[in-house]
Amino acid sequence: MRNNEKSNFLYIKNIFESISNEYDFMNDLMTFKNHSKWKEEIVEIAIDSSPKKILDIATGTGDIAIKLSKIKGSIIDAVDVSDNMLKIAHSKIDKLNINNIHLKTCEAENLVFDDNQFDIISIGYGVRNFNNLTKGLSESYRVLKNNGKLIILETSIPENLIINLLYKLITTIYIPIIAFIFSRKTKAYLYLLNSTKKFPPRKKFIEKLKKTGFKKIETRKKLYGASTIYIASK
Repeated sequence: MRNNEKSNFLYIKNIFESISNEYDFMNDLMTFKNHSKWKEEIVEIAIDSSPKKILDIATGTGDIAIKLSKIKGSIIDAVDVSDNMLKIAHSKIDKLNINNIHLKTCEAENLVFDDNQFDIISIGYGVRNFNNLTKGLSESYRVLKNNGKLIILETSIPENLIINLLYKLITTIYIPIIAFIFSRKTKAYLYLLNSTKKFPPRKKFIEKLKKTGFKKIETRKKLYGASTIYIASK
């Protein structure tokens, strides 16, 4: 890892280490609690493939992995760079007495798995924080089985002009205010908002997925395009 990449990686890691305790609560506020049903939709998409081996990248506090664990006969590897996030995920998993999730500290750009291992890979609100998007997607492609599916839930900027205006009001006023009131870590949440703006728009991200090798790409807009589910096959 180059010095600038290492510095950026540590910065992102520290952001998530610092907001781990209030991360779930802030997700509820920022998505008006919609994120939970969108994560359930990831499970519905995954079930169609009858997956046995699943990888949840950027698992955070484990929400998606926990939902995926209900798929009969499945084994889930869940990875994240933030140890603090993984501690919370571990606590949740223990309380629910789940035994088919394995947590690991791991970077999306350097996955500790062999080629062609997983039937499904899920990534919820993590792709835009990859230190190297191209390498991260390539690693997902590498460890996914042929005909396996990559399912991504990510923030996006609405394309409709009126919805886009409302989105800008929410992201420039509402979210910074609630971040200050409930977290006091405004700088961290401003970073997360800026990462959304820097992330490739839907059509460009689809092209990036295609260049990586993915095919049969489907998108589902959520909250009028403020989030998007991407489904791609290897």
